[in-house]
Amino acid sequence: MEKLWNRNYVKVMTANFLLFFAFYLLAPLLPLYLSEYFSATKDVIGLVLSGYTITALLFRPFSGFLVDSFDRKRMLLFFYFLFFIFFTGYLAAGSLLLFAIIRTLHGAPFGGLTVANSTVAIDVLPSSRRNEGIGYYGLSNNLAMAMAPSVGIAVYQYTSDFQLLFWIALAVAGLGMAVDSTVQLPKRPVVRRRDKISLDRFFLLKGWLIAVNMVFFGFCFGVLHNFLAIYSKEVMGITGGTGVFFLLLSIGLIVSRLLGSKSLRKGRLARNAGEGIVLSTLGYTLFVLCPNSFGYYVSPLLIGLGNGHLWPAFLNMTINIASNNERGTANSTLLVSWDVGIGLGILAGGLLSEYISYTFAFFTVAFCHVVGAALFFLATRQFFEVRRRSVTD
Repeated sequence: MEKLWNRNYVKVMTANFLLFFAFYLLAPLLPLYLSEYFSATKDVIGLVLSGYTITALLFRPFSGFLVDSFDRKRMLLFFYFLFFIFFTGYLAAGSLLLFAIIRTLHGAPFGGLTVANSTVAIDVLPSSRRNEGIGYYGLSNNLAMAMAPSVGIAVYQYTSDFQLLFWIALAVAGLGMAVDSTVQLPKRPVVRRRDKISLDRFFLLKGWLIAVNMVFFGFCFGVLHNFLAIYSKEVMGITGGTGVFFLLLSIGLIVSRLLGSKSLRKGRLARNAGEGIVLSTLGYTLFVLCPNSFGYYVSPLLIGLGNGHLWPAFLNMTINIASNNERGTANSTLLVSWDVGIGLGILAGGLLSEYISYTFAFFTVAFCHVVGAALFFLATRQFFEVRRRSVTD
């Protein structure tokens, strides 16, 4: 059996961990920052934070095209540098408008970098271990999610200094860029397509239903991730539990990735996805139906276990119906659908909590996840199986 944990794969995973550490260090605390430093209302917070995701969403289809059409390592380092340098903008922003502009523009290199890095990870994986390797690759995201919010919240609790948090994020991103610069990629011919540019150059049309299904799950996570801290404080009266919540969520993700690797290696993608969707649906439902400590600390484990199965399965499903020269496009397609959901979730979460209540916003989350689950079992699963059988490697 070919070696999975080769040197370049480990480097790409490390750089991905540092990328998401820089992201998750700030994400849970930015609503508090906007509220405390700029006196932003809930709906304005939703609009400002959704800009990052919307920009990533708009840029990702083009980044998939760029990664497939030009030298991947150069594109990778270009995106990483832009992602790194934008953190200096947070340090300089002295008004809500300037912060909103910088945060929104920062989404573009983030979108390009996540596509480029995951595509490079696929390139350095042996073909016989690709499904399994993609599942393990997500562990770097999950570890960052486990550690970064807790670190960020701890730093803020002890220092009340958001500027220090921005400096830490800048340093971590710089380290990730340095690690990626040492990755050696296998030589591959750069595809110079002379045919007319069409939509399928930027979006994997043959995977459209998988992408639509992922929007529902992204919506749920967008509301949860961005409004949990305020919801916990204002509705549930839990002030110090956000870090523990994300830690438990990440533990579930990590355990799920490890347990699901064997199933992915055997190609049981739809089964993995289905199991993950059921667990996540139970987790979101428990969270809204049990607004107490039991629901608060058990639900993230279920959501983590579910998403740890769901995400790599959906990514592998998308890649399995794409040709080899469409890997970047396949990656960007799934990430775009996730971004659409996240952006809609942030926007809707801000509006619903401002004009109705946080409780109603999170009940909407549970309902959307149930709809996403129904869509998968009634349509998406068969959609994938038919197209996988028709694809030749």
